[in-house]
Amino acid sequence: MPPPIRPFGMHGGNNEFQNSHSQQQPLVVQPLNSVPYIGSAAPVGDHDSFRTERSAQPVEKVGPSMVFLPSNTTKKEWDNIVLSAKTAVALTGSAAMGQVGPIVGLMDIGECDDAYLFRVSLPGVAKDEKEFSCDIEPDGTIIIKGVTTTGEKIVCKKSQIFRMQTQNLPPPGHFSITFQLPGPVDHRQFSCHFGNDGMLEGIVKKSIQ
Repeated sequence: MPPPIRPFGMHGGNNEFQNSHSQQQPLVVQPLNSVPYIGSAAPVGDHDSFRTERSAQPVEKVGPSMVFLPSNTTKKEWDNIVLSAKTAVALTGSAAMGQVGPIVGLMDIGECDDAYLFRVSLPGVAKDEKEFSCDIEPDGTIIIKGVTTTGEKIVCKKSQIFRMQTQNLPPPGHFSITFQLPGPVDHRQFSCHFGNDGMLEGIVKKSIQ
């Protein structure tokens, strides 16, 4: 009958292999490739190492973002959203009025050798010439005046009356926007176009001094 097989390192095993193995220095190597582990849950006692593996994996981030909520959001819905984003800044009431819905007056300004270009976002602004104007001063000051027609509580269309459930668009009323171009201009060489997309675009020649 053959003798029983005993594992190395146990009493009565292969002492020569054990001594030579203990004298070797451990090697630190980098993995050639690694992929996330997909399998069953870690056994009891291995939770610490399992957490370390998961925390080492890269976390995808979306960067700055905004969430638009209905105007009749309940407190429970609001609390759930705030709790799910612990690093977010929550604004309510008048502090949030300027951040909900499309903002009137967002702009971009461009420049070339002899002219300036500007674009201004005017969502919900009436194009009536009696209500809307865009003027320019020689020093490059742009003055826009108009009326917004959105954000009503009640809307009448084709003999039907709609009571709005949400009001996230700019409120109705008169407004004015004033901003400065980088330098003086020749206000006599000024062209302006108010598109159907709610975008006002203007081009004006620089002043030759």
